[in-house]
Amino acid sequence: MAKKMYFQEEIETMPVEKIKALQEEKFLKQVKYVYDNNEYYRNLMDEKGVKPEDIKCMEDISKLPFLTKNDLREAYPYGLLCRPVKDCVRIHSTSGTTGRRVVAFYTQNDIDLWAECCARAIVAAGGSEKDVVQVAYGYGLFTGGAGLHDGSHKVGSLTIPMSSGNTERQIQFMKDLNATILCCTPSYAAYIGEKLHDMGMTADDINLKAGIFGAEPWTEEMRHSIEQSLGIKAYDIYGLTEISGPGVSFECEAQSGMHINEDHFYAEVIDPDTGEVLPEGSEGELVFTSLDKEAFPLLRYRTRDLVVLKREQCSCGRTHIKMCKPKGRSDDMMIIRGVNVFPSQIETVLLKCGYTPNYQIMVDRIGNEDTFDINVELSEEQFKQMKEDEDLEKARKSLTGAMVQMLGIRPKMHLLPPKSIVRSEGKAVRVVDKRKLHD
Repeated sequence: MAKKMYFQEEIETMPVEKIKALQEEKFLKQVKYVYDNNEYYRNLMDEKGVKPEDIKCMEDISKLPFLTKNDLREAYPYGLLCRPVKDCVRIHSTSGTTGRRVVAFYTQNDIDLWAECCARAIVAAGGSEKDVVQVAYGYGLFTGGAGLHDGSHKVGSLTIPMSSGNTERQIQFMKDLNATILCCTPSYAAYIGEKLHDMGMTADDINLKAGIFGAEPWTEEMRHSIEQSLGIKAYDIYGLTEISGPGVSFECEAQSGMHINEDHFYAEVIDPDTGEVLPEGSEGELVFTSLDKEAFPLLRYRTRDLVVLKREQCSCGRTHIKMCKPKGRSDDMMIIRGVNVFPSQIETVLLKCGYTPNYQIMVDRIGNEDTFDINVELSEEQFKQMKEDEDLEKARKSLTGAMVQMLGIRPKMHLLPPKSIVRSEGKAVRVVDKRKLHD
């Protein structure tokens, strides 16, 4: 039997009682820390009539208010910062729904702990200092590239900071430098597999053994397809900018759920309608509390992801609780090609550019790649002015540019005649998502 590999064995295989005791110790300190160091938190807790001294054990977490993405937007940019800016060394950001983005801050210690979480994921996928890790997540404000890059450094692997795109070059470097682990979105991994075959090569022509894929939903069918085309074992990883980035949880060799790094994050599942905490094994909305983040620690942050948490003995030897793949969202957010997209973002652009709010978003998956179309209905006046194909094309290009600036992703825009989009007597059907993202 192969030796089990861990990056931090003592923590990753810690007895459950010790994990829970560690979480409680960190949690009590964190509640006092945020109350003492942040006015926004202090006001939220005061409004709910709760003080740090009222929080005496982990179960008391239910006394604390929830945080939502709206809180993060309202507090933008510095309102939830718990350390002076001079103590922070980096930010990362999500795309903004109405131009107001979520900005997360990091001290050097925050970066180091995040890197350790990603290192655990790399080692769980079979990585070591002998490996060559090709990071093809986007770099920049997006957390994907930076997280796996720093994690690879922690492991001691040779790191190829490719970022996304330029797929032929990706494959060339993969081949020439004998990359063994690929980190990117699953849809991009699938595309790399297709491109490899288009270039007349097979999985036998490269040296990959594993892939660490996240940032968007993907099915078991897609996993098997990627594994076959690239000759690898494909591992899931989960994270969100607000909490740190990728590495909040990760799959091990069992591939039966993602272990949450419980020494850094406390997870709850709640009823999305009532906020009631649900028992283990129930499906509900995932809520995270940062236990030791310094710059931007979030308490009871509602992720809107619907999951099930289960603590069961795992063949890999890790004792940290597992979460299933998110089964959906409790809000209207879509993940398209690894990017968070809200209908409200699209509506904001349309109204700013002088278009009607009559639109429909069409999302599908052809092969392993997401398609993203936006149908926009012109007003009678606009339609009269843009009868010429040349004028329509000019308007379409201009609107496409505005969408790319807002979303960070390029949709295919369609400008339609008045009354083209079917009206509804109830809620307007703004999104038609034909992807089969969940089994």
